[in-house]
Amino acid sequence: MNTGLETLHPYPFEKLGQLFEGLSPHDLPIIPLTIGEPQHAPPEKVTELLSEHAALVAQYPTTAGRSELRAAIGAWLERRFHLPSLDADRHVLPLNGTREGLFAVAQTLVTHGRPGAVLCPNPFYQIYEGAALLAGTEPVLLNCEASTGFLPDFDSVTDEQWQACQLLFICTPGNPAGAVMPRETLQALITLAQEHDFVIASDECYSEIYPDEQRPPAGLLEAAAAMGNTDYRHCLCFHSLSKRSNLPGLRSGFVAGDPHWIEQFRRYRTYHGCAMPPHHQIASEWAWGDEIHVRDNRARYREKFAAVTPILTAVLATPSPDAGFYLWPETPIDDETFAQHLLQRAGVKVLPGRYLARDTAAGNPGAHRVRLALVAELGQCVEAAERIAHATKSGG
Repeated sequence: MNTGLETLHPYPFEKLGQLFEGLSPHDLPIIPLTIGEPQHAPPEKVTELLSEHAALVAQYPTTAGRSELRAAIGAWLERRFHLPSLDADRHVLPLNGTREGLFAVAQTLVTHGRPGAVLCPNPFYQIYEGAALLAGTEPVLLNCEASTGFLPDFDSVTDEQWQACQLLFICTPGNPAGAVMPRETLQALITLAQEHDFVIASDECYSEIYPDEQRPPAGLLEAAAAMGNTDYRHCLCFHSLSKRSNLPGLRSGFVAGDPHWIEQFRRYRTYHGCAMPPHHQIASEWAWGDEIHVRDNRARYREKFAAVTPILTAVLATPSPDAGFYLWPETPIDDETFAQHLLQRAGVKVLPGRYLARDTAAGNPGAHRVRLALVAELGQCVEAAERIAHATKSGG
């Protein structure tokens, strides 16, 4: 057996199941705000294309994907991040969503067993940690606290730690707090990557859910291009259609950036055997080319945040996220106990923040917070917020 499996922590929702075992609300239907699975309807055009091209399941897909899909992704990157002409054959590789890509990139990049090879934020998407552990290394955790704007504390990293690093995971907009890294921070990280010869893997899967249509979040490739790094050396960004287009089950995304590592990643994935089905690729080509459904999606999230945030801020310290669809309020009591009380007294399921983070010498940056995913319809999100507010006022 791969002994790395023994180092993996239980997944957050496994812990949540144990926390809620035997608990149930009194006479209230449960409203789950735990998992970040978009509940808005997917675009009809996507389901039409999947049906129209279903016969393509008779064909094996290629690892590199259809040239039309790579071109559609490249064109989207150029439009969205104001990039100069991008070579989709060298700079783009389709993925089955960001999750498998973020995991597999560590297996491609990291020298197995090298200490300190992976740095990542804390709290974090659990895949970063699992990817590091199964590459044989314990990740170096960079706490994201209110005092740092919920961004990783890069100032705490020593020269020795940067030198040991082979892969830096970042998430912008962040999960769970929704903090967006400024372009200047991204460029400073690129300079460090060039100096110490590591690769930045930027998880940007929440980048298309933001409050101001005139101020979309910056991206890693955008920052690289603005400083003259137009071949995107040391830079890899990850995007998907799950949040952008409400298509989590399509398992469609991509990695783009440094052509050397794109080629090495393609080699790895040829053996990994995870090419995207052809009819999924055709549907994805349309989704990357259409912005109308994405703007409509953002408008619905804006409406939910506008309705829910005032209700919660009246009873909980709830920072407004820069982007994404999560809220990250501070809890008046222990976050696990608070989550149990909300389930029992309000019929609302929330995720304790400590389950998304790890203990460090400076404490657990997820403790005394909970993550709320505003993915349900407006009415259900408002009802959940009102229940939370009432339970909190009543001593929940």
